[in-house]
Amino acid sequence: MNRLFGLLMAFCLATPLFAQQTAEAVQYLEAIGKEFQAVSKNMMSYTSAAAHGKGARKVEKKRQELLSQIKEAERNLRRMKPFQNDASLRDTVVLYFNMAHSVLSEDFGKIIDLEDVAEQSYDAMEAYLLAKELASEKLDQASEMVSREQDKFTAVHNIKIVENTSKLSQKLEASGKVIKYYNEIYLIFFKSYKDEVYLMDALQQGDVNQKEQTKNALLNSATAGLQKLGPISPFKGDASLKAACQQLLNFYKQEASTGIPQVIDFDLKKENFEKIKKAFDAKRPNERTQADVDLYNKTVKEYNEAVNKVNVVHNDLNKKRTQALDQWNKMTDQFLSRHVPRY
Repeated sequence: MNRLFGLLMAFCLATPLFAQQTAEAVQYLEAIGKEFQAVSKNMMSYTSAAAHGKGARKVEKKRQELLSQIKEAERNLRRMKPFQNDASLRDTVVLYFNMAHSVLSEDFGKIIDLEDVAEQSYDAMEAYLLAKELASEKLDQASEMVSREQDKFTAVHNIKIVENTSKLSQKLEASGKVIKYYNEIYLIFFKSYKDEVYLMDALQQGDVNQKEQTKNALLNSATAGLQKLGPISPFKGDASLKAACQQLLNFYKQEASTGIPQVIDFDLKKENFEKIKKAFDAKRPNERTQADVDLYNKTVKEYNEAVNKVNVVHNDLNKKRTQALDQWNKMTDQFLSRHVPRY
């Protein structure tokens, strides 16, 4: 799933409406607003394509179109003359577009690299999401500069700005809120998801101590994750994403507290069986005592019973894990599709 589009939400500066205005000053502001509107449309088109599962090639095409539009807007503004010998607003907006282009091309490239390794660990995923937040903060700071200059311009020229709540600006604002909510829950999910990956690896290769450590890590992160999820409210009445995460974390908690201890216990029985079998096989048949035979037969019986029990445990865990992960993936897709506006 492409999660990169969250950093782009700060790009839109809604085109203002005016009343009680000076005609030339208003025309100057409208010319700047026109460039913002063109960039905003391309940005929302890119956001929508990324959120609704379009192919990587199409999403990249949208990003390139957005970069081209930002450059064009910047060039158009550079050609504008200062208004009454004052270039402050024009130059600030040019700086904003320059910053936006830099974030989309340079910062975005670094974020792409981070995304390539984000799945490898919780720390890598956290760094990836943090990089997106820092990129967005750059745009926020540039946007605040534009707002301050716009306020100065309208004050000097006695222009009253009427709040604009266009459909496009509403969609951009809504998309930003969706992604912020999604990322908060996703990071909670990802912590336990990776802890289970480490646990599965330990069960295959690790010693008993490593198995116990990874089991406890999963139990702790799932418990902590459920606590973090508790106070998070549904998103506009939609609790599907939170519920799917809770279901998966409850499975991880159950797995670590009841299922995996049985698996580890079986591993110990298997080690004991192999040790006794090795000692039994090392003796020639005529060297084996009745006690040796009785111990071996008892161990084989106990081992076979343990195999049957652990197979039931594995099958149950695999079934519940598949159901919980499928539900999580389904709900994440539906959540983003439902709440990120199409454009």
